[in-house]
Amino acid sequence: MDARSTLRAAGSSLAALVLALAATFTFTPVTITPFSSASAQEAGRPAAPHPGGVRARPGRAPSRAPAAAAQPKPLPERTPFTMDDDAVAAIPSMPDARFWADSTTDFAKALPTQPGPWLALSSGGEDGAFGAGLLAGLGAAGKRPEFSVVTGVSTGALLAPFAFLGSRYDEAMRDAYTRITSADIFEVGATPESFVNTWPLKELIAKEFTPAMLADIAAEYAKGRRLFIVTTDLDAGRSVVWNMGAIAAHGGDQALNLFRTVLLASTSIPGAFPPVLIEVEANGKKFAEMHVDGGVGGQFFVAPIALTAATSDFKLPATELYVMVNTGLQPDFETVKRNTASILTQSVGMAVKIDTRLMLDRAYLLAKRSGIPFNVASIPPDFSAPSRGAFDPDYMRALFQAGVDQGKSATPFASAPPPYPAAPAQSSQHTEKTGANR
Repeated sequence: MDARSTLRAAGSSLAALVLALAATFTFTPVTITPFSSASAQEAGRPAAPHPGGVRARPGRAPSRAPAAAAQPKPLPERTPFTMDDDAVAAIPSMPDARFWADSTTDFAKALPTQPGPWLALSSGGEDGAFGAGLLAGLGAAGKRPEFSVVTGVSTGALLAPFAFLGSRYDEAMRDAYTRITSADIFEVGATPESFVNTWPLKELIAKEFTPAMLADIAAEYAKGRRLFIVTTDLDAGRSVVWNMGAIAAHGGDQALNLFRTVLLASTSIPGAFPPVLIEVEANGKKFAEMHVDGGVGGQFFVAPIALTAATSDFKLPATELYVMVNTGLQPDFETVKRNTASILTQSVGMAVKIDTRLMLDRAYLLAKRSGIPFNVASIPPDFSAPSRGAFDPDYMRALFQAGVDQGKSATPFASAPPPYPAAPAQSSQHTEKTGANR
């Protein structure tokens, strides 16, 4: 099994990229520079990006770092800080930019001023094409609500600003999820902190999320709507919710760079992609926190975990709850090869699906307790388009269209979590996997 077929076998999670690449490639270290005003890492972008800038030609594979490339300088030592420092740390001049995802008090303070429908967008890597298509289909059918709260995790973080701003951004959303390849996301070649380099993803984010988009998000925030993105503070072992509308409302380069940095962090699969260092201050000192993929703390976000517990009496201040799951939820049969990468990738894929189902159960019970409708959509079990590897544009276009068709259908959402299957579906015996249940 090669790296890309191993990746496809990982279910909905790209976390297994770490394992696939580690087992397959020999790397020459390079480094990456996140957005300048929100990072403590040194410069190190490869001198020669792939031809054509951010957009790669369809089918173009990421280039491999030359074996003779110069070794990078060691990364600087991090500024020491304590758990107490991190607990009260804030973004300089932006005290309202974020809150801990487990803080019920701060969550309540950040909520919208008026109730309305809420949307939670899940992790899922390239399978975010499904959620993008579903939103486009709902808009085309005139059934897309204006959500008062939109939350995003991992690929859901990249999708969330488009969902928040509505149909006027559908064309840009379609391009973002149907015209990219793996070369737009990563370059094969390790950094001191990861197996691949995500400078292409950084540039893609800078291209897609513009000052004009930031201004539009700020305007919606002023109306009382909320856009929340989740990252994981690896130092604290806690999830962080970023109030992206509040960030946008500050305006200027600092806000734009922080906005883009948060999106990069929420999609930074630990070990596979470089972590993102975000500069904060507390107790009279400045230091940088290490942030990684928001999916580490949960596949989507609705409310602090204490409020979604079965023992809680919390009621969600929403009129409806929508959850878009950017993955298939069926078990995937695979005769696992006797090697570390195959064993761990199958295990990671299984764990992500189980975690997603458990979170859906909690969200469903919260909606019922709150007396509001529950709406969930996930990649249909019969979706079977083949994929040639990570971020295959043909696969993503097919998945986007499947989402469009579902969005236009009479029943784009189910009113309860998908039933647990009686038995797993057997996949193809070939290394090329098909469908959403990879």
